Amino acid sequence: MNPLPPVVDPQTWQHELEALRRREKAATRELDAIAAARRRLPAVRLPEYTLIGEDGARVPLADIFDGSSQLITYHHMWTDGEPWQCSGCTGFTSQFTRLDALDAWDARFVIVTNGPMEEVLAYQRRVGNTMAWYSTGGGSFGSDMGAGPGEGFAINTFVRDGDTVYRIWQTNGRGTEQLGFLFGLLDVLPYGRQEQWQDVPNGWPQSPTYSKWATSQEIAARYGS
Repeated sequence: MNPLPPVVDPQTWQHELEALRRREKAATRELDAIAAARRRLPAVRLPEYTLIGEDGARVPLADIFDGSSQLITYHHMWTDGEPWQCSGCTGFTSQFTRLDALDAWDARFVIVTNGPMEEVLAYQRRVGNTMAWYSTGGGSFGSDMGAGPGEGFAINTFVRDGDTVYRIWQTNGRGTEQLGFLFGLLDVLPYGRQEQWQDVPNGWPQSPTYSKWATSQEIAARYGS
């Protein structure tokens, strides 16, 4: 039998829901304030980085915007020569299949990795990823953006003025959750993420952290070629 919370009458349930909603609304207002502060961050003017595109050619960073004025980069963890890369990064990026909506906001979202492009493209096909990928091609862009070889993952945002690019914001770790949808869906479910670190009522299902996450092989089986 599945565990259940206390069962109450509709009036009691509505009272409890409204109390929680007040906290949710306060959190939303705080997130709005954080976003406003993010929009007021200073910028760092970047040197003229070049990356490697999917056709193997070197691409100036300004051209990766593809005409837009704003750019988001997800820096995917990478280990050269490995057939299966980070499952967390693979799962995160597998959520994004329709990004054309960003065009209306003059923005683009791409993946950057430190891996060699021939391996990157093979992996992209293997896991069924449809986003545009770029390689740092042995350059320092990944390291300078907080996600060098052997390091973790990161998200960066940039704005372009002509051929000049400015770095605006960066996050990593759980800061990247705000861009994906899976955890948002899980967090509104009665049982949540079902990971051991979460605060849950007694008897709620919990599993070791990451144990329910799909492996890269499972993602490839679902979406890959």
